[in-house]
Amino acid sequence: MIGKKNVVFGFIYLVSTAALGIVMVNKYEDFGMAMQEKQTSVGRLQQMKENGFEEELEPLNAGQIARANTDGVLALNKVRNIEMEIDAIKGGAHAHGNLESLLNIAAGLALCFVSVAAWFKQLISWLFILGAVLHSGMLYLGRVLDQGWADMVLGTGAGPLMILAALLLMGVAAAIGFRGEIVRD
Repeated sequence: MIGKKNVVFGFIYLVSTAALGIVMVNKYEDFGMAMQEKQTSVGRLQQMKENGFEEELEPLNAGQIARANTDGVLALNKVRNIEMEIDAIKGGAHAHGNLESLLNIAAGLALCFVSVAAWFKQLISWLFILGAVLHSGMLYLGRVLDQGWADMVLGTGAGPLMILAALLLMGVAAAIGFRGEIVRD
């Protein structure tokens, strides 16, 4: 049964991409700590401004003001960097990987019900698997595991093109040979 590998791949791949939710939860803990740090730094700077940049005993010097300002900017930057990491995972490998996993499962099941040449079914099957690996798989490696070479592979656009071709060919296969029963190859 040609579609079986897509169903198996789809479920295993879904586990790995859905597990990115755990990674994002850990990032949200870092985000919470960074937000507290930002509140403290910016709060200190706001308090200094409200006091006219003067302490009770002596006026603040330029170095103290600059340090407080720098602390505030760095804290804001840290918050933004963590937000960007979360967004890169959420909008990239997590979302696309889950979708491409489900596409493989659906395509694998549909391949069981179409009566077309075995080579055509194999082509569709492998296009879905390779497309997922070369698209969301490279997002996973590049964004989550910081593998720079994966971004270069992703930049070729091969993965999304393979998935689009597989979707088109699956539509053609369904139009030509959709049957209501499983055909054994």
